Amino acid sequence: MSEEHSNAELGPDCVVDPQVVLGYRYNNQCGPTVIGARARIRQGAIIYGDVTAGMDLSVGHYAVVRERTLIGDQVVVGTQAVIEGNVDIGTFVKIESQVFVPTDTTIGSYVFIGPNVAMTNHRYPLRKRQEYQPVGPVIEDNVSIGAGAIILPGIRIKEGAMVAAGAVVTRDADPWTLVEGIPGKVRDLPEQLHEENRARSWNL
Repeated sequence: MSEEHSNAELGPDCVVDPQVVLGYRYNNQCGPTVIGARARIRQGAIIYGDVTAGMDLSVGHYAVVRERTLIGDQVVVGTQAVIEGNVDIGTFVKIESQVFVPTDTTIGSYVFIGPNVAMTNHRYPLRKRQEYQPVGPVIEDNVSIGAGAIILPGIRIKEGAMVAAGAVVTRDADPWTLVEGIPGKVRDLPEQLHEENRARSWNL
């Protein structure tokens, strides 16, 4: 195993491009990266130690997944996406390109997060540092978030809700509602969209 992968445990039938770093050692006590079967990890990706992922993980070019992240089966992490660590991600999740997921975020299962979505975990950046405690969003099962949406700290987007492209989510969204606009307004989800998220294929 190459130096770039020396701190990693891979399941069978994984395909890892050149110039990928698995198990990046962020401190002297860092544990390994553990990835299940049939992963596809593309050139330039960096996955830190103490990351555990299930089967059929797909990681795009130059994506970063930091320490203490737990990832379920059939998860896609798109090109240049950044997952800042201490994040829980369920199964059948698609995180599109250039998404930012901060520390202390929870993402459920059957979730779609569109490109350039930015989540946040600190209400007063660089202020009130003595009180700083990161509080990332909670994204429940079957949520869809459109491209370019912004999710503020501590927001809970409940099961089946949808967030429109470009919306700024400043308060919790109830189950099976639609958030749209700046600041985001929560309204009833159109009846034709009351269905669980499913896809023909969750891998790139």
